[in-house]
Amino acid sequence: MSDTPSLRDAALRYHEFPRPGKLEIRATKPMANGRDLARAYSPGVAEACLEIKADAANAARYTARGNLVAVVTNGSAVLGLGNIGALASKPVMEGKAVLFKSFAGIDCFDIELNESDPEKLADIVCALEPSFGAINLEDIKAPDCFIVEKLCRERMNIPVFHDDQHGTAIVVGAAAKNALHVVGKRFEDIKIVSTGGGAAGIACLNMLLKLGVKRENIWLCDIHGLVYEGRQEDMNPEKAAFAQASDLRTLDDVIGGADLFLGLSGPNVLKPEMVAKMRPQPIVFALANPNPEILPEVARAVAPDAIIATGRSDFPNQVNNVLCFPFIFRGALDVGASEINDEMQIACVEGIAELARATTSAEAAAAYKGEQLTFGADYLIPKPFDPRLVAVVSSAVAEAAMKSGVAARPIDDLEAYKQRLNQSVFKSALLMRPVFDAARAAARRIVFAEGEDERVLRAAQEVLEETTETPILIGRPEVIEARCERLGLRIRPDRDLQIVNPENDPRYYNYWNSYHQIMQREGVTPDLAKAIMRTNTTAIGAIMVHHGEADSMICGTFGEYRWHLNYVNQVLGGQGYAPHGALSMMILEDGPLFIADTQVRIEPTPEQIAETVMGAARHVRRFGIEPKIALCSQSQFGNIACDTGARLRAAIEILDAKHCDFTYEGEMNIDTALDTELRGRIFPNSRLEGAANVLVFAHADAASGVRNILKMRSDGLEVGPILMGMGNRAHIVSPSITPRGLLNMAAIAGTPVAHYG
Repeated sequence: MSDTPSLRDAALRYHEFPRPGKLEIRATKPMANGRDLARAYSPGVAEACLEIKADAANAARYTARGNLVAVVTNGSAVLGLGNIGALASKPVMEGKAVLFKSFAGIDCFDIELNESDPEKLADIVCALEPSFGAINLEDIKAPDCFIVEKLCRERMNIPVFHDDQHGTAIVVGAAAKNALHVVGKRFEDIKIVSTGGGAAGIACLNMLLKLGVKRENIWLCDIHGLVYEGRQEDMNPEKAAFAQASDLRTLDDVIGGADLFLGLSGPNVLKPEMVAKMRPQPIVFALANPNPEILPEVARAVAPDAIIATGRSDFPNQVNNVLCFPFIFRGALDVGASEINDEMQIACVEGIAELARATTSAEAAAAYKGEQLTFGADYLIPKPFDPRLVAVVSSAVAEAAMKSGVAARPIDDLEAYKQRLNQSVFKSALLMRPVFDAARAAARRIVFAEGEDERVLRAAQEVLEETTETPILIGRPEVIEARCERLGLRIRPDRDLQIVNPENDPRYYNYWNSYHQIMQREGVTPDLAKAIMRTNTTAIGAIMVHHGEADSMICGTFGEYRWHLNYVNQVLGGQGYAPHGALSMMILEDGPLFIADTQVRIEPTPEQIAETVMGAARHVRRFGIEPKIALCSQSQFGNIACDTGARLRAAIEILDAKHCDFTYEGEMNIDTALDTELRGRIFPNSRLEGAANVLVFAHADAASGVRNILKMRSDGLEVGPILMGMGNRAHIVSPSITPRGLLNMAAIAGTPVAHYG
């Protein structure tokens, strides 16, 4: 139940508006004309049917089955609500389907069945096999869930996974593995006391056995007390497997000397005096929801060194099944696994645990602002919004499926598979690959002007991990050290990074003197030059590039673009270099679209527009894309006498005279640039074929406006702005840039000019 009326009202509004429910079905193929209809349905659909009849494996090629999961329930054990029935469980199952899609890109149908007999329920589920690539059983009461899963796994040749059991067990296993790592203990040596005895509790204990816990060291209690040999009350074979030969009968009797308490029972079951009887540094997993077996503050009152996990999001170490089920299904589906076996589940445990011990991701940190995401007692498992989960966990599961012989479609190149998974969460990954490849072949030194910024620090660590570049940070070493420590980053100023301290650097005299020499006839006195070289990190970065102490600089994480551009141009302009445009790559659902000039020239001349077009063509080719450039205006092929149209027409004449080796056309409206059919009607002799992938404007307001609309309203991801004309020696980003965006810019800055002309 919701805790407050306001939360209840908000949750109901969320489910009702703007349209009821949380799911819809979207077509993946066009249905715009008779030809589409003939291919999608009769007669063309028969060809796909015949291919599948000839070889059942073709269903994964010609239908959605290979990426389709059924979430099936009878509503007999829904969350903390109990047996509310199949219909009332539908919002929960819809939510589960949304999680599959959001976290792992898996399509999902929720199926709620009015069937309480476990054998009949299994019959219905088994009959669904032709429709789905896998089955996720959900919220079925114990012991019926054991029966349903056993029968389905025996009879079906696709993965069947009861998430309440095994999903919980996997996440508990990962949390336990890391908790023992923190306290320096081994599974083989610990005593476990558990309360519950339901489906999730039994599955967790079985998982802990697989991880090395000795059966004789597990003490299981339920509402009737200890599960002991000879007990008759409320027993089943699953509980009986953990029966102890003992005269002890209560939780209080058996808790003494326990290393780990595992609770999947009810509120306030574990008393403070019981925690006091446990071993030093007790591990307390109080997972009952919404109220745990003991509140963390109550447990720490008697055991300040306790390591605690709950099922709640408002405490550290939330044991949440979403860390597991989307990714174990992703890996299983991608290799065509016939089941999800022990090897795959343990691989999932290892992947989750390993990820928590690694440096936290910038995306997770952004989603959980204010929380300490550094591996340790309060951070045993990753956060659900850590985008690395899909690649790390799914690839581990896929590899385990192949090694254990249950994969019908083995993956030849696991590293390439990991990259594809990363591309599903990092939209820029595929387009940036040629840039990263070129950057890895070089060894350039990149100076970040705002070196104390959290985004820069996270990006610097990723630069060290993913490229051969050497990050140089301008900032105070003690501040950088403290922030790296607080953020849980592995990098340290004295070991991994070159630091330029604006308050105390031995090169200070050379820096201010150089700046003064450059600017002495622009009104800059020696005193002013000294002040700038103490306070202006953009100018310091530019001087470093000027001196050859860095190959490129990145600035602009705060402040106005042209303010930074002024200092970059002062120091690095001249000798054939001059900024002639800012190019942004917007990564949209249907591919990339480049926009220029968004920042540098407000009302460019025809010569400057032509310069921007040629620079954009060079940079677009860096991404392995052949440029198709549209010069955009309110005017369309001369139909309006306006200033922007006239300047664009003049730029076209300049480009024509240069005999450029790329396609460009204009002036035209944006819709004409992107709609081939519309352009064919308006200007059938256009030299532009297909949709343009570069839009160049005659006014910065128009370019910047389009860029921002795409970013804010079309969920477009920006790579850039890329500063053109400076020989790749400087780039100025926007204050909204993310750590991933900074990493992308570092790769662009890390590519020598020879790679793109």
